Amino acid sequence: MLNFVMCDDNHGILNRLEKMLESILINNNLSGHVAYTTTKPDNLVSYIEKNSFDVVILDIDLKSDISGMDLANIIRKKNKKAYIIFTTAHLEYSMIAYKYKTFDFLAKPVTTERLEETIIRLFDDIASDNASFFKLNKNKVFINSNDIFFIQKQGKKAIFKTTSKDFELNSSFSNILSNLPKNFVRCHKSYIVNLNKISHVQSNNTIVFKDNVSIQCKIGPKYEDFFRGG
Repeated sequence: MLNFVMCDDNHGILNRLEKMLESILINNNLSGHVAYTTTKPDNLVSYIEKNSFDVVILDIDLKSDISGMDLANIIRKKNKKAYIIFTTAHLEYSMIAYKYKTFDFLAKPVTTERLEETIIRLFDDIASDNASFFKLNKNKVFINSNDIFFIQKQGKKAIFKTTSKDFELNSSFSNILSNLPKNFVRCHKSYIVNLNKISHVQSNNTIVFKDNVSIQCKIGPKYEDFFRGG
């Protein structure tokens, strides 16, 4: 599921964009949700420092000392792969906006048709080119691989334990592993773990994770040497 965040200094425009986006996601059966909206650039900076995000929709002129361009620069330092979509009534900014690897530039007032075109193209781009996202099924459900703690085998199902919720997939571990980045490895016959999420390994061969210490998984005897540097 893609996490969308939005920032616009106008409450009315922000609420309208949020409702438009939610409707587009539902009507097109796209796996995403609006995780956060704000009219305050400082609040957005605080949010992205502590939370996972995949797509950011930004107004350029935020009536603040921090502009949408400034936010894009901060976002790029935090997440080089996030999708950035700018909205503005000032078309003269469009060429400068692409400096920040902008996915699209929407002229205000943003219409449902124009936003829908952009969002569908964004999901198509993820499906074809972006290895950071794992495609869960044919209904354009994507999981950002950076959000996955581990994947657990339960019968014929694979359970993806992520920062937001659990996802299920009917697929073999070997097939799943072949479609994930190299930081995902087997740690047990029933677990694939994201090495980037590991905080430490306890003496009882239990893996503890950085962002959620309550989520844990086991290391099997076959994999002990790898995880303990043997």
